[in-house]
Amino acid sequence: MRVESTFLRNTWTLGIKEFRSLSRDAAMLFLIVFMFTVSVVAETRERPETLNRAAIAVVDEDRSQLSTRIIAALHPPQFITPERVDLADMDRGMDAGRYTFVLNIPPNFQRDVMAGRSPALQLNVDATRQSQAQTGAGYIQNIINDEVRAHVQRLRAPPVQPVELVPRAMFNPNLEAAWFAAITAIINNVTMLGILLTGAALIREREHGTIEHLLVMPVTPLEIMLSKIWAMGVVVLVASTASLYVVVQGVLGIAVAGSIALFAVGTLLYLFAAASIGIFMGTIARSMPQFGLMAILVLLPLQILSGSLTPRESMPDLIYHLMSLAPTTHYVAMGQSILFRGAGPEVVWPEFAMVALIGAVFLALSHHRLRRMIGEMQG
Repeated sequence: MRVESTFLRNTWTLGIKEFRSLSRDAAMLFLIVFMFTVSVVAETRERPETLNRAAIAVVDEDRSQLSTRIIAALHPPQFITPERVDLADMDRGMDAGRYTFVLNIPPNFQRDVMAGRSPALQLNVDATRQSQAQTGAGYIQNIINDEVRAHVQRLRAPPVQPVELVPRAMFNPNLEAAWFAAITAIINNVTMLGILLTGAALIREREHGTIEHLLVMPVTPLEIMLSKIWAMGVVVLVASTASLYVVVQGVLGIAVAGSIALFAVGTLLYLFAAASIGIFMGTIARSMPQFGLMAILVLLPLQILSGSLTPRESMPDLIYHLMSLAPTTHYVAMGQSILFRGAGPEVVWPEFAMVALIGAVFLALSHHRLRRMIGEMQG
């Protein structure tokens, strides 16, 4: 019992030391605040696939009721109010970069539509604006099709369709990418800081020589590891939870479907795994520049291939099965299930179990590496 009490007291005291050390590191404090505030807002409002206030002009050579309806349907927030231009000004506006899209409605467009013909409309797209060009062209095509269909059905009886498809958008009725962008940014930032803070804390002690001071104290490598894990885990947990409440729900006004408390429990469990990975990397790297380069090689695959940016089902089978061994994959699935779809513990417990198992494996590997590193330093 006395050994357990000493173990807990040493782990607690060393964790408090980590808080004090972090409080004197202005760069790390700035990084934590920035990643969970400015970075989340920027990721949400500058999402590449989101079409927002695209510049569009219309050459209306038909000047009919149908062409007027089409122009009126091109409205904010996807587009700015369409500017009517002449055919001669179309190319000049595109060359000058004033418009991303220029729609040319030909003469007799409405008459040809009502006669059952298939008239062609010309849509000029500035493809140098890559993020808006592809998405916007699809938006405009759907808008034109909807307006033509509604206009034809109003003036003559619509044909009887054998099947009626009624789509239902679940979990995001308005199909707003910002709903997913903000929460995905928090999930990715938890991964980044969970690994960087613990690994950097160990490297910093080696560079400053304070690791030698710990070696002459009656503390074990496991106590040193756990102190860094719980201290840095608490910092990231508090920052990520505050970001969900203040930035996501408050500043951005995004609704969270599930329980933030359940997500916080999953985040705490995941931080145990991420911090263990960070310590493992810290025992391999000899300096902070080496650790930074190693972090790039580790963080990029974890974030890109975990399912937060691209669905795992669309990846090659080898990558799909390989990434199932990474805790980030299960954390992303858990976070999306809880925050996007409102899942409860009965749904996400397999992800909780996998994160705990992977974290225990990396904790054992990190403990072995740290004992070996300390042995080399004492030798």
